[in-house]
Amino acid sequence: MNRHVDPREALSDGDGIAMGEVLLDVRNVSLRFGGVKAISDISFDIRKGEIRAIIGPNGAGKTSMLNVINGFYTPQEGSIVFRGKERQKIAPYEAAASGIARTFQNVALFKGMSTLDNIMAGRTLAMHRNFFWQLLYYGPALREEIANRRKVEEIIDFLEIQHIRKTPVGRLPYGLQKRVELGRALAAEPSLLLLDEPMAGMNLEEKEDMSRFILDVNAQFGTTIALIEHDMGVVMDISDRVVVLDYGRKIGDGTPDEVKSSQDVIDAYLGVSH
Repeated sequence: MNRHVDPREALSDGDGIAMGEVLLDVRNVSLRFGGVKAISDISFDIRKGEIRAIIGPNGAGKTSMLNVINGFYTPQEGSIVFRGKERQKIAPYEAAASGIARTFQNVALFKGMSTLDNIMAGRTLAMHRNFFWQLLYYGPALREEIANRRKVEEIIDFLEIQHIRKTPVGRLPYGLQKRVELGRALAAEPSLLLLDEPMAGMNLEEKEDMSRFILDVNAQFGTTIALIEHDMGVVMDISDRVVVLDYGRKIGDGTPDEVKSSQDVIDAYLGVSH
């Protein structure tokens, strides 16, 4: 499945960045923890409207890279340019406010809360009324609550989880919890969605469902997606471009066909068994 973005079909939105143009640029980023180098001088970009995969063996620095992008880690060298603004240090809440949302390798949900309430938590940045109005639950605060709930219900319908909307997520099977976490990230209406192993631990049917939802999020919402994934069949099927990391270094970058034919990538990661 070739899904490459054609810059000639450029459409722009309010941020002035056209489809196919660079939305996020990672520039010579290095990250160390004491004497251990997690990331060494890595550069790559993510174009608006694409699905960009980040792959590599365990310990390659993939999650560390996502943590740099969304502000959880601050690199010792290099910078991130998002929507034309360069920065080295940013707080996670500032990254979220700028349009970056993410899911996590291990499900990070409020297990005692319902599916609906968990996804509503993703609307926090869209709630602008102060505590006084929220306490009254009247007028502007009520209208805001209704508008946000309407958006959440649209996401629930989109992800086909109407039947679990009132179920505490701690009671749900793992695959559905992953879908709820995706819904919470979508509730923030991000321009860049970071997915850290969205299909880890899933069976084949659950992976097919998640792949379909990721493609639909990209196509219907126009959301740019960067994902970490170990299932090479999924990566090759749904990605526009792939960057390959190994021991914190970049060893490959290109289309799925280019990456899987790279001898460096084959030697370090894919191998004959894949």
